[in-house]
This record gives sequence, C-alpha cells and structure tokens, in this order.
Amino acid sequence: MTAAQGLLRDKVVMITGASSGIGAAAARLFTAEGAAVTLMARRGERLRDLVAEIRDGGGTAEAVVGDVTDPAHVERAVTHTLDAFGRLDAAFNNAGWGSLGTVLHETEDAVFDRIMDVNVRGVWNCMKRQIPAMLQGGAGGAIVNTSSTAGSFATGVVSPYVAAKHAVLGLTRAAAAEYGRHHIRINALMVGSTRTELLEEAIAAVPQLEQAAVARAIQPRLAEPVEVARAAAWLLSDQASFVTGGAVPVDGGCSAV
Repeated sequence: MTAAQGLLRDKVVMITGASSGIGAAAARLFTAEGAAVTLMARRGERLRDLVAEIRDGGGTAEAVVGDVTDPAHVERAVTHTLDAFGRLDAAFNNAGWGSLGTVLHETEDAVFDRIMDVNVRGVWNCMKRQIPAMLQGGAGGAIVNTSSTAGSFATGVVSPYVAAKHAVLGLTRAAAAEYGRHHIRINALMVGSTRTELLEEAIAAVPQLEQAAVARAIQPRLAEPVEVARAAAWLLSDQASFVTGGAVPVDGGCSAV
C-alpha cells in the first residue's frame, strides 16, 4: 500500500461488502486516508475483527451486520452512521455476488434472482437511503458503485451477472443526472478480475479459470483488491470534484481491446 496522503481526511464513508476482498481493502485504505467508516457486511465476526484491527491502528470504524438486499438492514446502517458521526459524506456500494457460469437456459431461476438481488437491488437499496442522508447534510456527497467489465461487454457464460452489472451502470448514470444539482457525485467502477477470496476459491476448483480471467487484459494478471480500493478512494475524494456519471475502468486494460 502506498503512503497515505489524507485523501479522505475528515470524511464519513459507508462501505458495503466490507468483510473481505475489495471492501476490506477499502476499509483499511479509507481509514488510512483519514476517513471514519461504517462497515456493513453479513459476516459479523469478520466485520468485528476488521473494525478492531482498524481501531488498534488508530483509525475510526463502526460495524453494522446486515444484508444489502434487505432495506431495513441498509436503513439501520445509514442511521447508525448518522448517530455515530453526525453525517454521511460518501459511500462505496461494493457488495456483490456471482456464481460460476452456466449457459442461460441451464441457469436456475434462484441464481438469477440472487444475482439481481445483491448486485442491483443492493445498490438501489443503498442509494435510496444514502442519498437522503447526504441531502439532509446539505453539503453534497459522493457515491461509488462497484460494477464490472461485465457491465460493458459479455464475459463468458454468466448472463445474469452481465445483466446485473449493466444495470448497476444504468442506475449510476441515472442517479448522477438526478442529483448533480444537489452536488452529489455518483460514479461506477468497472472492475476486472480481482484476487478476492471468492475468486481464489473458484480458481482452486477450476485452475484454468485464472488464465481465462486475464486473457483479455493488456496487463495479464489479476488485480489486487487494494488497487480497486485506490480508485474508489480517489473518486470519493474532493480531487475528483468534476467527475460524475462515469464508468471508470480498473481492469488492466481489458476494456481497451
């Protein structure tokens, strides 16, 4: 990790999917950059361990165990943030879920529903509750939603995931247009294959998956979670003050070829 520069100094940030992978990397990075964070995820023990680690290092963090597919859980996380810190300046809506692909006609309806619930409704649930908190604060804010290279083009046999990540991009652009006059910036990260716990498990089961995952990229390797977190930190910072409605690739050049 590069030396902290205070990129998010004095900002209050909510992070979903925070117990592992990109979300956990973002929690560590954002607090190192000066933010106070509320971390939301389903796995309570991991979440509490991460909060303890951040606090032991001098950072400020709160944990809210919850599922982004449940509006009441998201509401609880936003309310907890306001109670703990008095405002919400920024949010990284990073929770997501996918599965090893099967062709469309062999995909179970339950798999489609789960992918759409977590990746699309989860982002909807979060923005629907985060934006009023930012409006209430009166100073605007910034939101980053995690999409994927699958939000730009079809990748393999994962049609529900491709559909969901396209939807995240649509939600991001529409919300950016709606709330720009309120000084709320909303962007999406188009993330390439990243060395998360879930992907490592998939590669362990299907070793050839790693080569397939990086075959399209100019930089033929997996991203490290912190590399994605750095892009999110910049977009949430005041340095990105004229960036909104964007789809920012963090994909090793995958979308360039």
